[in-house]
Amino acid sequence: MMNPVIASIAVQPGPSPERAYTIHVGRDLAGGLARDLRAAPVGERYVLITDEFLRPLHAEPLAATLRAAGVRVDTISFPAGEANKNRDTLARIIDRMVELELGRDGAVLALGGGVVGDLAGFAAATYQRGIPVLQLPTTILAMVDASIGGKTGHDVPGGKNLVGAFHQPTAIYADLNLLDTLPVVQRSTGYAEVVKHAFIADAELLAFLEAHIAELLDLEPTATQRAILDSIRIKVDVVSADAREEGRRVLLNFGHTVAHAVESVSGYRISHGEAVAMGMVSEAALAVQRGLLDGEPLRRLQRLLEGFGLPTSIPGDLSATALWNACRRDKKVRAGRVHCVLPRRAGEMARPDRGWSFAVQEEELRGAFSR
Repeated sequence: MMNPVIASIAVQPGPSPERAYTIHVGRDLAGGLARDLRAAPVGERYVLITDEFLRPLHAEPLAATLRAAGVRVDTISFPAGEANKNRDTLARIIDRMVELELGRDGAVLALGGGVVGDLAGFAAATYQRGIPVLQLPTTILAMVDASIGGKTGHDVPGGKNLVGAFHQPTAIYADLNLLDTLPVVQRSTGYAEVVKHAFIADAELLAFLEAHIAELLDLEPTATQRAILDSIRIKVDVVSADAREEGRRVLLNFGHTVAHAVESVSGYRISHGEAVAMGMVSEAALAVQRGLLDGEPLRRLQRLLEGFGLPTSIPGDLSATALWNACRRDKKVRAGRVHCVLPRRAGEMARPDRGWSFAVQEEELRGAFSR
């Protein structure tokens, strides 16, 4: 029988060996997950946390597979979407875990995209002072970015992801077959993070993306596997060197100072991937304004994002003042100053004299908003 695992990628976030985990990338991984949980249990029992859209589509079949293998599992779901990634949803998840009498010997299975992974991960981080979580991403964005590195949390009215914790997963199972059920728009938005990884660290991957846009949007197996594995390896390389964003991991925030503001100010009608696309173009334009980046890499970035069907300009109905105020509340603010990560060329980021990001002024960022 063909091995469903295509690649197993080790992650060592920081010096402590007990934090090490493996990302399993493959197809039809449910059976392998069930066997792994039987052979080396992470918990005495499990809660499978997902959203209401994915519950009948993926969660119920997975729960049936796990139960058939003798794994005890209950399912918790909540309404889909970033607008539901909040403290009220978290409270309902935690309350249900209490009702199920899940003990400290239990564990969480987070099945979904970035919203599910963030909320379920934070529930695991805080429930009974922390229980294990396995991330089971179902979107491109979650496979290459959100599930890796231990960032968990939820949004508050004042901004995105302002409450959270680092809580590394015990393992990640990225089943590429689950991508087949993604709407085309979610394929596009997921590739925003793949483009980001390529633009900050891998010019060769960037050229590959440019040459294979149609195949990637169609989820052609060979191209999709290459793009996702390369992107995962970039993220793993960064978070293994800097688990808690105290240095090089800051580079992964390219586009995100602006993106988080766009999401928050839009009331999350603009998705994370769309906002990251807008944010990367805005922050790259800022790098051009500062003389750090030539104009051609910016145009190249814009063409690639548009090729994936992603927006590259911020809607005019989002107030520049509101966007700036959202940036001022962002987690990347240091000593009261807004910071952005800025590129030097395609595949390489610029470095200030100290640190990894640049303090930016209100007027120059406002100029980038209107690009």
